Amino acid sequence: MPLLHPLFIDLAERTATLVVLAFFLSRFRFFRRMLRRTDGPRDKIITIIVCTLIGIYGTYAAIPIEGALANSRVIGPIMAGLLGGPLVGTVTGLLAGLHRYSLGGFTDLACAVSTTTEGLLAGLVYLRYHQRSMHWGTAWMVGFIAEGIQMLLILAIATPFTDALRLVEIIALPMMLVNASAIALFIMIVQVAKAEEERIGSMQAQRALQIADITLPILRQGLNEQSAEKTAQVIYNQTETAAVAITDKERILAHIGAGSSHHYKGTPLQTEATLEVLQTQRMLWAHNKEEIGCSSKDCSLHSAIIVPLTKKEATVGTLKLYFERQHEVSIVHWELARGLAQLFSTQLEIADLEQQASLLADAEIRALHAQINPHFLFNALNTISSFIRTKPETARRLIVNLAEFFRRNLHQGDRMITVEEEMKHVEAYLEIEQARFGNKLLVETDIQPDAWKQVIPGLILQPIVENAIKHGLLPKKEGGTVQIYIGKENNALTIRVSDNGVGLASQSPPRPLSGIGLANVRSRLHALYGKPYDLMIGPGTDGGTVCTLTMPWEERNVS
Repeated sequence: MPLLHPLFIDLAERTATLVVLAFFLSRFRFFRRMLRRTDGPRDKIITIIVCTLIGIYGTYAAIPIEGALANSRVIGPIMAGLLGGPLVGTVTGLLAGLHRYSLGGFTDLACAVSTTTEGLLAGLVYLRYHQRSMHWGTAWMVGFIAEGIQMLLILAIATPFTDALRLVEIIALPMMLVNASAIALFIMIVQVAKAEEERIGSMQAQRALQIADITLPILRQGLNEQSAEKTAQVIYNQTETAAVAITDKERILAHIGAGSSHHYKGTPLQTEATLEVLQTQRMLWAHNKEEIGCSSKDCSLHSAIIVPLTKKEATVGTLKLYFERQHEVSIVHWELARGLAQLFSTQLEIADLEQQASLLADAEIRALHAQINPHFLFNALNTISSFIRTKPETARRLIVNLAEFFRRNLHQGDRMITVEEEMKHVEAYLEIEQARFGNKLLVETDIQPDAWKQVIPGLILQPIVENAIKHGLLPKKEGGTVQIYIGKENNALTIRVSDNGVGLASQSPPRPLSGIGLANVRSRLHALYGKPYDLMIGPGTDGGTVCTLTMPWEERNVS
């Protein structure tokens, strides 16, 4: 036991080197990918190689004791098992154990078997903890128990037994305590690296969201030269990159920053790295100028991250962050580029959906135009023809109103207009209807002065008035009155169309509330303004029907 104290010190000194090595490993990208549990075969192979070398180093840095070696070889296989699972831990332990076996000694077989067993044990622990963080105390226990198993295997396999027993008495406690402590320190380093990874991810996610917030209205117009240039300029201003470029699948849409002397927008793609990303649909980290593969030999850009932009799982272009020095790209830039690409891809898909929704709305408006009641046109023409001989001036005025009605119907439905313009359209319609029905149709209007210049969707009011006349007043023999109110109520623009016709409940069949005209009005209100703005239909106080539309009141539009 006199060797106990010096052995503790010597083992601790040699193990400290491995702990420092573990800290440097935590700086590498493959190590961080394993912390996210997204490691693939390539990362597993790298882990096996690195941890095997650590195990071999632990053997060579051993302290000769009684014809054997007091060492820290166990750290390599246990690191491999805790990071990569049973297969990685077992393979690493086997390789490090075979190396130890090749060196000979009366404990060679026992050490080879125990090293493999320790890697497998750590891998089994990985299966329990790989979805959550492992406490350093648990790692210490894993190391302590693994080294205890090694001591038992030495006693069971090594011969002669008396030499094995004497060796275990000397090295057991120092190796179990020192190596277990080193493994616990390693887990603490893992936790620090993971926390730093999460901090970097959070920081870059926040920056990516800030950029996405600025570029959202820009990318709503889709991916083209104008939107790409504005977006690239925003990213360039918000980051420390030397240049930012955006491409589609064939050409450069925008290039802001260094290298713009030959990376012209509108020209074909110039870098091999970009073509590779478009083909593989995977992010690419170009560490130097050769990996970028620019066609210009004088290009000042020496490293880059290139990320695919996708829509519905199809690559439509790339986002490129360039730097002027080799190996300048860091994990921070990697996470930022990855986040931006995901957000931009989502924004491009949203832009497509908005365009489809706009086309659908246009189609609905055209359908509304197509649904102009042919009976209205037929009746209007009959009315006009009846006035041609008896009241030619009235006939002329009605023809003008009919032409005005159709002109506005064709051109106002797809744009925003003022209340004044919409009322001209309604008045053209009403004059034709009043000429048909004479005293059976009365119209009263009440429009607040500040409401005339409010901006509303075209063709939003005429279908409501037509519905009131057609389904409210005409079924009533003596006709009735339509009242139109437009003004400000509860900080909203309110349009109310009332009639004293047959009402809702008394009709058979019931008065339609969801015809193409009313349904179109309601859907357009929802699409443009959302809640709480709506079209509401209910019974009037005098037995008729009231239709109420609410829209935002814009103070800036008041003159």
